Amino acid sequence: MADKKLKITLVKSTIGAVPKNRATVEAMGLRKIGRTVILPDNAATRGQIRQVAHLLKVEEVEENA
Repeated sequence: MADKKLKITLVKSTIGAVPKNRATVEAMGLRKIGRTVILPDNAATRGQIRQVAHLLKVEEVEENA
């Protein structure tokens, strides 16, 4: 069965961002510009993405088990 995942890349710096947005980006596992993480496609992840969408690039990925 294929699980949906999201490939998330930090494309903009968090230097001028609100501290709450900075914390959200760091909680997603993104520390530096250009870094990519793969997270599950669920409501919690989508909410984090919505909050800091202006800093990220998001792609859908299907991972086979």
